[in-house]
Amino acid sequence: MKLLSLNCMGLGNPDAVGGLRNLLRREAPDLVFLCETKLSGSEFRRVRPCLTDYEDMEVDSVGRSRGLAFLWRKAVSCSFRLAYVHYMDFDVSGEGIIWRVTGFYGWPMVSDRHLSWELLRVLGAENGASPWLCIGDFNEILFATEMKGGNHPQWQMNNFREAVDDCGLKVIGFEGYEFTYDNRQEDGDNRKSIIDRAMGNAEWFDMFPRAKLFHMDRERSDHAPIKVILQPRVDRDMGSGRLFRFEHIWVSEDGCEKTIRNAWEMGNEELVDTIAACSEEL
Repeated sequence: MKLLSLNCMGLGNPDAVGGLRNLLRREAPDLVFLCETKLSGSEFRRVRPCLTDYEDMEVDSVGRSRGLAFLWRKAVSCSFRLAYVHYMDFDVSGEGIIWRVTGFYGWPMVSDRHLSWELLRVLGAENGASPWLCIGDFNEILFATEMKGGNHPQWQMNNFREAVDDCGLKVIGFEGYEFTYDNRQEDGDNRKSIIDRAMGNAEWFDMFPRAKLFHMDRERSDHAPIKVILQPRVDRDMGSGRLFRFEHIWVSEDGCEKTIRNAWEMGNEELVDTIAACSEEL
């Protein structure tokens, strides 16, 4: 399974919509969280022709700011829990497992940032011991090393870290370019940071121990899309014991190459786990 999250900084023009369409075609994610759509639910209808493979749910913008959307492939079992102007909450089920995913958009103003951490704690308290993934734009960094350019107050990072710890969340280590946000200013005014991220609790990591996070290339937005690739735990001691053999006839099947490529991404550095991921997908 593949998830994408993107602060799209508005979907009100054809270029932005076309960029989203190309991203979805290229990556074929199963779940997508979008923040800063800057669209009402009725305005989002203009985007739907690009989303024919997906079900969707939206949270209205506030004027010409904010606005959220959550998309899931029609083949994915996704149940709505709750939504608000700063988050969307769903349960995902399949193959005998169920887990929770929250798309989160943190308050952009520093003076309101405490509201982000209050909300995060409320969501964490509601969760109990369920596997939980929280993904999105948190508008804050955890450590000074996650920012390049300018000075960031230590207390802001401390407040974020304390909220994350209170919720029992851990960050997913990333691959790709270091920073997810770039203000595109020149020279001394340029600021880069990691404010888009994905975090899971212990139960979620136990369910998806080989999860990978990728920082993708920025395109039209100041934010880079982030991609999480999931593969459930493979317990080799409890397997069927059958030897996996690649059947050459599979090559003639539509989508075989794409299936293998996605499965190979899901594996980790150990070759045996990568082959296991590939065999499960095939």
